[in-house]
Amino acid sequence: TLTYYDTLLYKVKNTPKNTQIIYVTRDIERALGMPLSENYKIVTNRTSYSESIKKQYPEFITLIDPQNDPRTIATESLKIHDLLDTNELLETSEMSSLMIQASASATDTTPAILVFKNTIIIEAICKNNGWHLLNPSAALAEKIENKITQIEWLGELTKKYLPPHEVAITKDIKWQKTPLVLQWAHGHTGDGTILINSSEELAILQKKFPDRLARATSFVMGPSFTVNIIVTPNGIFTGNISYQITGLPPFTDNPFSTIGNDWSLSHTLLSESELSKIEDMAREIGEKLSKEGYCGMCGIDVIRDDERGQIYLIEINARQPASTTFESFLQEENRRNGLVGITIFEAYRMALLGSIINAPIIHVNDGAQIIKRITKNPAYMADDLIGSLELSGYRVIQYSNTEYNSDQLRIQSMKGIMEAHAKFNSRGKEITDSFL
Repeated sequence: TLTYYDTLLYKVKNTPKNTQIIYVTRDIERALGMPLSENYKIVTNRTSYSESIKKQYPEFITLIDPQNDPRTIATESLKIHDLLDTNELLETSEMSSLMIQASASATDTTPAILVFKNTIIIEAICKNNGWHLLNPSAALAEKIENKITQIEWLGELTKKYLPPHEVAITKDIKWQKTPLVLQWAHGHTGDGTILINSSEELAILQKKFPDRLARATSFVMGPSFTVNIIVTPNGIFTGNISYQITGLPPFTDNPFSTIGNDWSLSHTLLSESELSKIEDMAREIGEKLSKEGYCGMCGIDVIRDDERGQIYLIEINARQPASTTFESFLQEENRRNGLVGITIFEAYRMALLGSIINAPIIHVNDGAQIIKRITKNPAYMADDLIGSLELSGYRVIQYSNTEYNSDQLRIQSMKGIMEAHAKFNSRGKEITDSFL
């Protein structure tokens, strides 16, 4: 019997080019990388934002009410409705009806599922229903993203791209009198990353998690960057390198949380040689993924060590990165202004459908987005905050999340908002001042 890895490439090559993609997602923003159509539809939670998008595409969006889910919690005065996760959306009656309808009405198209982040639960649901899932293997993605197994997976690229590190159970990690970064196997938006500045801080962690396996990495000081990658059997294609906005208040109270991207700052902070190094790293990691049957999108985060002048890999996201949607929006705007090529999301779709990509990825050198995350001590937000930001020319996306450090607002600008590493320009300060 062939493994998932063995059959993945076959699946991609045999996916009909006229497949109808149904993107199932907890947050609709993740799926808005290209215009909706008969062959590209969305299933998502009903929120005020998703309702506003449905007004633009009434035939191509299915909204599901979280209140109809059995998890609804009743309180004395109100009902609290958590948004349904992707696997829960897949198990709704609305989803089943949509897939039955799509399969029955299809004459020259085949329906297939696409999700933001694949899991073994999602794979099982799709398999049990006989639905075609376009995402790469969840097991492979886990192996790559896991901070421990990633080292083995990288193989010969480990010494080439990772900063100095060791893997050990916490109680065996030695204090070397220099700051170190401790990472558990799993983390999200920085919550699995801990900066250790003293032997006392390490001792506290060792007492709390003595036998927990961790990756201890020498602390690197410098700006970090993100690049999105398209992996296909026929080649690796890279998006535009963006400066990664990280850990700045009042947008987060976690110093390691990614809170946005700025496409205007990369060429200011990085030399041509450093830009080439990042692109070479992206291609080399993409090629390694391709050899294992991975096809679709991924992204890498890197950091420049300002002390040593080195570029190090800090994270691999074996899925569609969150910056994809806005990068594609900026690319569409540049295409309207005469640039030739395709967006990163269009390339993603082509890769999943096995199409040959023979057009350039559209260049972007301006624009930014910043995310206001849910913090332990909520920042002040005026009632007219969103309207005020929109009047100032920003695009604002509001989320219905309640979990700590999850997205609350996504604020997007056609121009950069950063003046230098960790320093806002006048636009960035205008946004920041809105929360004070």
